[in-house]
Amino acid sequence: MAFSFSFAGDDIEEDHQLPASSPTAANSTAANSTAAGPSPSAAGAFPVQGRPLLPPTHHDLDDILSRLPSKIAFSLLDVVLADGRTVQLPRRELWDVRVQLMAEDSTDNPSESEAGLGEHDVKTGIYEGGFKSWESSVDLVKVLASERVADGLGRDPCVLIELGCGTALPSLALLQWALAGGQSEQKQPLVLTLADYNPTVLYLVTLPNLILAWALQQREQNPCVGGALTPDEELELTPEVLDAFKGSLAANRITLSFLSGAWSPEFVDLLSGSAATASLPATTKTLVLGSETIYSPFALESFSTTLLAILARERRERPSSNARALVAAKRLYFGVGGSLDDFVDRMRGLGAAVRTLFEETQGVHRGVVECQLF
Repeated sequence: MAFSFSFAGDDIEEDHQLPASSPTAANSTAANSTAAGPSPSAAGAFPVQGRPLLPPTHHDLDDILSRLPSKIAFSLLDVVLADGRTVQLPRRELWDVRVQLMAEDSTDNPSESEAGLGEHDVKTGIYEGGFKSWESSVDLVKVLASERVADGLGRDPCVLIELGCGTALPSLALLQWALAGGQSEQKQPLVLTLADYNPTVLYLVTLPNLILAWALQQREQNPCVGGALTPDEELELTPEVLDAFKGSLAANRITLSFLSGAWSPEFVDLLSGSAATASLPATTKTLVLGSETIYSPFALESFSTTLLAILARERRERPSSNARALVAAKRLYFGVGGSLDDFVDRMRGLGAAVRTLFEETQGVHRGVVECQLF
């Protein structure tokens, strides 16, 4: 299946420091329900009706690592939290992604290559979101900090799932916080699952950003990593650096899992059947994350039913885990029809309890909500 990639649009500026916003707690008006949500539909994550969708697929870490270039260029995004602290999150430069795509492009049709690197607005049927860092993903980082999610990392067995991950800013923050806790024999396992519709996004930006987040956190402790970071904000991906990355994950009991393909019942089965989570105890804490995943009615429908299926399965298999989801989105997606209010109504209609954790009323109105099944 061919894709058209677009790198234009409203990506967060690389040198833009985002202001702090204090999350606002709101009382939930949803009634709790003990009934599991309905089975997810076959709608896919890429909401174009009648178009074939990629099947859910698991990707091995070593396989994705083998596709990385010898070095990657990056920039840093400063996220100012509600308490005044600043989190620095790395993102691979889009021009560096372009260079890799052009180097790998073996198509005989120049128009396809040009479309992939062209200047497009957001259009239905043109996949472009995964390479960008959207404002709502930054909102989600702030909420993760204010909710003190980092306190449970290493203390409890945790499963963290980011759906529609793209540049994976929330997961980058979680990885840095998990590594900051240091190594110990008492440290509990963490399974971090990154899922994006397009497998290309996983190896072009998701995994590179995770490696960058690890490298920045480890540069003072590991001479190999410090020497691989250049003054020009590039990281040399030598075999020694990649081995150190995998070794650090193992030493900290962190497992990375990667999934691609459309949201569907098969996607939920693949996610739940992961070998990394099979041996985890019933007390495992599960947190599902999503940002900018409900930007059209089709995406909203497939995301909400898939999310409910994940939460319902977690409740059934780990009743004491109190699985929950944090979803960040714009209040309204002009021109394409999705909205956060529609998502909240949909989730409550399917039996979930929903409460607002964050609201941004300046500029583009956005919010972050928590969803749970009881």
